[in-house]
Amino acid sequence: MTTEPMYVPAFSMKQRVTLMANKYELIATNPDGSDGALLAFAQQKRMALKEQVTFYTDDTKSQPVFSFKARKAIDLGSGYDVTDADGVPIGWFKKEFGKSLLRSSWQLTAGEVYANGTERNPTVAIVRRVWEFVPFVGEIPLPFIFHFDFTDASTGQPVLSVERKISVRDRYRITVQDQRLDFRVAAAMTVALDALQSR
Repeated sequence: MTTEPMYVPAFSMKQRVTLMANKYELIATNPDGSDGALLAFAQQKRMALKEQVTFYTDDTKSQPVFSFKARKAIDLGSGYDVTDADGVPIGWFKKEFGKSLLRSSWQLTAGEVYANGTERNPTVAIVRRVWEFVPFVGEIPLPFIFHFDFTDASTGQPVLSVERKISVRDRYRITVQDQRLDFRVAAAMTVALDALQSR
């Protein structure tokens, strides 16, 4: 059984950091730019051998609605599959490690969408890399605001933009320019950009 794509033109993501897990709230953005309804809640367990993040209707975690999971436990370059509540594949993404040495790059696929994503500012990308490798300093939360832009691999048209905002806790603004991109895949990619960025 297949599911119809769910299009959400704009939403935000808030992160809550706890001792054992990172928790994420995906919130609809109203036409006036204010926060709307909660779209999904996700939790990433730390130190998991095989990365998997499940999204629920809310923080009671009683009803799963979609998830993403690493294809292999060790080879992070093999990618991540996004599935709906019934386990039906609806998309996948993977980090391009060769290109990501200086500027993080990703591939994203969902239905007819084939997109490439990179950090918007190459200078920030390089400074951020240096920050991560300096002893002790790299353990301090990133002071840099970085953004990602995904474009269609064939046409170069905008598909997805993820912008990190300055706040006490991590907050992102997400714009989905391509109506073919399923919200669930866009949400999974957004959480991955935060949760897996240092992998």
